[in-house]
Amino acid sequence: MTMTPLRRLAALLSAALVLSACGSGGDNTATAPAQTRTVKAGNGSVEVPADPKRVVTIGNTTLPFIDMGGSPVGVTEVTASELGLIPEDQKAKFTAATNVGASGDQVDMEKLAALKPDLILAQLPDSEFQQIEKQLKSIAPTLYWGLDTEWKALAGSIAEAGNVTAALGAQQEEFKKKIAKIQETYREVIGGTSFVNVDRWESSDPGTFSVADFGCVEIAQDDIGMKFPKAAEGQDPLGWTSLPFEQIAELAKYDVITYPVDADGKAKPAFAPVVETNTWKALPAVSSGRALGLFCPGNNSYQPVLRYLDSLDRALATLPAKK
Repeated sequence: MTMTPLRRLAALLSAALVLSACGSGGDNTATAPAQTRTVKAGNGSVEVPADPKRVVTIGNTTLPFIDMGGSPVGVTEVTASELGLIPEDQKAKFTAATNVGASGDQVDMEKLAALKPDLILAQLPDSEFQQIEKQLKSIAPTLYWGLDTEWKALAGSIAEAGNVTAALGAQQEEFKKKIAKIQETYREVIGGTSFVNVDRWESSDPGTFSVADFGCVEIAQDDIGMKFPKAAEGQDPLGWTSLPFEQIAELAKYDVITYPVDADGKAKPAFAPVVETNTWKALPAVSSGRALGLFCPGNNSYQPVLRYLDSLDRALATLPAKK
């Protein structure tokens, strides 16, 4: 049978399509382009893999990513005290990852690049990120958040970028339930009680403490509605100011005092000098059982916050009725 020019052209095109599908070396499977998504972060909108497999976390992104079920291939250093507060399965994920150095300008770029990441997540001071931004972006898509990013927003963005939104959704639901339970159970206490949160850090000068308005107390204040003193808008946090022990007596004007304890309910070592003073012991809230030790393993992702809410719930249940 003689082919017409049109039939001859159709046959040639069909043969070309078959050869194209077969590819070289006898592999007859076509490689589909990798799917991507666009995620917003502090450094703008970034195109990232839809399902990243090799994630490196820098700075404060490490523990939130692991908290939501992520398994990073590379991490920066985390303090021993922070590691001591997370569950064993999360600690195992951290240990299994390659340590690429300290956060900021001390990241080992060669070691990081050797991991061949398909996504990099970072939260650290702006000045430190600016020093390594170009290098990170040359290795893999990089998402960055400043230290002033609200913790829920950070968790949401990390979950979206790292494709761990299923775990995030479950944690968010549990968070809402615990908040609602505390609000309902202690409605009268919350509405009619003045609280103050005090703290002291390892770096604090001897003989000083602080009225702390950041950390887990922000959840009690902003999400639950408890009345704690806080800095005026635009002012430095109250917790940045060190107060001498002589001012402990001024806490007497508050109905309830909250202070930091460890997982066993003992005052954190840094705060122990405060509770050992006679001035502290003489406070009306302390002598009447209205000084509440609260355990806060962290406030940059949901599971540590959930543990704080459990501690707060238990502590509020011990409050004696007002006379």
